[in-house]
Amino acid sequence: MSLKLHRIKYAELSSRQKENYNFQKISGILADYGYQTIRLTDDWNGADFIAQHVSGNVILRIQLKGRMGFHHKYQGKDIWICFRDQYTSRWFLYPHDNVFRMIKRFMTKRESEVWRSGKGYSFPRLSEDHRRILEPYRVRAESRVSRFKLIKRRAGQRHKPADIYSTVIVKGGS
Repeated sequence: MSLKLHRIKYAELSSRQKENYNFQKISGILADYGYQTIRLTDDWNGADFIAQHVSGNVILRIQLKGRMGFHHKYQGKDIWICFRDQYTSRWFLYPHDNVFRMIKRFMTKRESEVWRSGKGYSFPRLSEDHRRILEPYRVRAESRVSRFKLIKRRAGQRHKPADIYSTVIVKGGS
């Protein structure tokens, strides 16, 4: 019996499924940088998950979002915001308070009024100013596709771990 895997269409996922999908994606990317992630069942001090570096010296409290945004409830809590830009598929992980101080200079009158009213604000599209500010916080995912191939066994052969090989295909930088 063979395993048939079918790619999903992200746009067809529910909000909760998209959040789970994004958590799995960014966890894999952060693992390449030495981070282990722990999903929290309930927001803890504003965090959806925690990322701890293998050195033990860095622990990040991360809020996962669908786009760049800023919210009063995250101020002063050392929260990092993580999102994938839906237009470029680039991931960003930024310290909420520090980046907000830079972004607020470019907010429109309407955006500023929404912020002052006590509501959070998110940006559906990134402007050139936003991209410039966020570039140091871009998490570069290696553009690679992993595929696993099981070596066919002859009838009666026992499966051994050495029978499984992993092939990595490098497609270029992102």
